[in-house]
Amino acid sequence: MEHKGTVKIETERLILRRFEESDIEPSYRNWTSSEKVTEFLRWLPHDSVEETERVLKIWINNYEKPNFYQWAIVPLELGEPIGTISVVGMKEKCDTVHIGYCIGEAWWHKGYTSEALAAVIPFFFENVKAGRIESQHDPNNPNSGKVMAKCGLKYEGTLRKSDWSNKGIVDACMYALLAEDYNN
Repeated sequence: MEHKGTVKIETERLILRRFEESDIEPSYRNWTSSEKVTEFLRWLPHDSVEETERVLKIWINNYEKPNFYQWAIVPLELGEPIGTISVVGMKEKCDTVHIGYCIGEAWWHKGYTSEALAAVIPFFFENVKAGRIESQHDPNNPNSGKVMAKCGLKYEGTLRKSDWSNKGIVDACMYALLAEDYNN
């Protein structure tokens, strides 16, 4: 792959950009402190804005790495982050990126997550030269799978008890899109 790092991507309603220190408080308020947002994730809701600050500072420091991809999802009309989309796993030998995302519940079912995922797909295939983009969700969180399907990822199967989250050991519904399918 030809890593480019977290570059700014604009869509009709969103800016996907690097996090900045000014995003700490809005991130805490909009999603990192939410039990609903983190229900199916691997990290617990943040107990304090200081916890969000620690995480965002790690992300900000990692932006110097060309293979680090962590975007703030910022609606144009709001001007502050409502969530994040990122590469949560990578297999260099297979040219594979594994995408994860979450947004605050106030913005669920409005198409923002689908718009963000649809924006990073061409970036990874056309610029980074990924061969496979994959993502997964807990079967008890079917709306996440709807985002993947809407963006062209194909359901490949459910891996039984193959993942973990705040729910414990869980099944994982795997979705993927290959470069050759994207380019046809």
